[in-house]
Amino acid sequence: MPFLEKFFSSSAGAEKEMCIVYTTVRVNRLNITNASVIGTLYDFPFSSLTFLEYVDLSINHLYGIIPSAIGNLTNLVYLDLSANQFSGTIPTQIGSLTKLEILYIFENHLNGSIPGELGNVKNLAELVLDYNQLTGPIPASFGNLRNLRTLYLHANKLHGRKLEIINAKNNKLTGPIPRSLSKCSSLKRVHFNNSSFTGNLSEAFGIYPNLQFIDLRDNDFHGELSSNWGKCKNLTDLRVARNNISGSIPPEIGNVKGLLGLDLSSNHLIERVNRNIRRQLHEHVSLLNLSNNKFGQKIPKEIGRITHLSVLDLSHNLLDGEIPVQLASLLDLSNLNLSHNSLSGCIPEEFESLTGLKDVVLSYNELEGFQHCRSPFSWVKKHSMAKGHKLILITVLPIMGALVHLCAFAGALLICHKRRRVRDVKIQDDGWLSISMLDGKALYKDILNATQKFDATFCIGQEGHGSVYKVNLPPLGNVAVKRLHSSFEITHPKSFMNEVRALAGIKHRTIVKLYGYCSNAQHSFLVYEYVERGSLPSILSNEVESKKLDWLKRVNIIKGVAYALSYMHHNCSPRIIHRDISSSNILLDSEFEACISDFGIAKLLKPDSSNCTALAGTYGYVAPELAYTMKFTEMCDVYSFGVLALEIIKGKHPGEYITPLANSSTIDHVQLSDLLDERLPFP
Repeated sequence: MPFLEKFFSSSAGAEKEMCIVYTTVRVNRLNITNASVIGTLYDFPFSSLTFLEYVDLSINHLYGIIPSAIGNLTNLVYLDLSANQFSGTIPTQIGSLTKLEILYIFENHLNGSIPGELGNVKNLAELVLDYNQLTGPIPASFGNLRNLRTLYLHANKLHGRKLEIINAKNNKLTGPIPRSLSKCSSLKRVHFNNSSFTGNLSEAFGIYPNLQFIDLRDNDFHGELSSNWGKCKNLTDLRVARNNISGSIPPEIGNVKGLLGLDLSSNHLIERVNRNIRRQLHEHVSLLNLSNNKFGQKIPKEIGRITHLSVLDLSHNLLDGEIPVQLASLLDLSNLNLSHNSLSGCIPEEFESLTGLKDVVLSYNELEGFQHCRSPFSWVKKHSMAKGHKLILITVLPIMGALVHLCAFAGALLICHKRRRVRDVKIQDDGWLSISMLDGKALYKDILNATQKFDATFCIGQEGHGSVYKVNLPPLGNVAVKRLHSSFEITHPKSFMNEVRALAGIKHRTIVKLYGYCSNAQHSFLVYEYVERGSLPSILSNEVESKKLDWLKRVNIIKGVAYALSYMHHNCSPRIIHRDISSSNILLDSEFEACISDFGIAKLLKPDSSNCTALAGTYGYVAPELAYTMKFTEMCDVYSFGVLALEIIKGKHPGEYITPLANSSTIDHVQLSDLLDERLPFP
């Protein structure tokens, strides 16, 4: 009896044509993923291959219908036809594959309804059908899939139990949530956002002791928030924005000890921000969005107790009175929006301690402001802070004076504020710390699954001591995961923990955010926020991208680095010396805002220590005196900052110009034009 030996043969170019060749060698796995195979499955010998248990034909150029004969592969446990060009309907015969546990047919052109026969595949644990053109309802027979853990149906046109994950976002699903879902106590993550679900929200969902994340945004739910959410003890993120929810916030939500994010914006919630919830919300809540509702009276001063709050949005409400000074206690705050209310009085001067602020919107109120506005509000004008009320601001340095006043500007930033203590971090027994207060072990598993255990296809960059992967995690969105090479861990055992200790206890808008790390026998990696545009040198060296960095953007990058250094040198206790301020360690986000990264050789400046160390850093940025004193101080970073500032202005490392610039007797021979990037018009 002939069996499959080869599935394709080489042809001209990189693509392969379908070609079936037979042999007497018997195998139970067929793995031809990402091989540029083109053709159909019309002549595939399904009846001769019933012994197959594993079939992966993903990421090819297969087209046409999925033949009904696929139902002959009754021993299949794993079937992956994803990322091809299959059209037509899902054959009902797949329901005959009773041993099947994994079925992936996402990213194709399938249409029609999901066959109810899939409910016969009782062993099915993962079903992923997203990014097709499927229509109709979710089959009622899915209630028979007791082992189903993962169901991805989003990005279709669908109109529905040992489920742990449901992803049905971005569909055209209509009608109420199936009542059976209220009894599905195993749920951990639910994505129903951006569909057309209706019904009474208080009746649609039950109590889920394992639920961690639920997103119900952009639907048409009505009714009031149920007190049952307060009984979901593991809930970390509740998102119900842009629905038709009314009533008040149930105080029971404050009982959820691990709640990190609460987004109830754009509904019809009324009265005051409930007294019980504002007292009971725990300090590790990082996002509170109650915008676009009908909350009245004053901003509760108790919000100042939520000390880890990063995003606070109370805009578009009916709030009045003054901004409570207690909000100045939110040292982690990066985004603040109080616009479109009836707030009055002055902006508290204590807000100057909020060095992590990145976006501030206070427009359309009746605020008086204060005239001698210092850091951080000198850079806020671009965020519409001065629209609609009487706020007076000092403008930022003009571009023509930026180069001349650069040193004075940097010096002005070095003002001592109340210092923030850097936490001493110890690795836990399981090797994982979740700095963001999310479930560390769950994130560890999610990262391994999302990267297929760090497959090369997910790698977005290589560094001297590790590889960087882009990963999408539901609670956080896109993150960057830096996995260290095992050889680097052996030769530099302290570097890993240096970075963790430096970043675990601090937060600043121009310092990369560390979400967590793992260090165990199998893997050592760090999880950061994803910074869209990548490293500064990659942009400066690109003829097209470098021209997008006009003079204003470049000065803003320099200021961003200066703010971060001021924060590390004067706002932290003990102070932090980066020791490797160079262009390769400056990342730019989508708005060309700077972000300092790579704290692998950072040091904590301890007053009772000699603070001596071996020479380290990037050649061309290291302060000359460090070579013979071997003592690190803030001035080491300041020198590197000066070189970096010149590099940003010149568009490349200043090289031979550093010596005459540092020498007062020769500086007169350096022309301004020698220091400017010739690719930009003269400022």
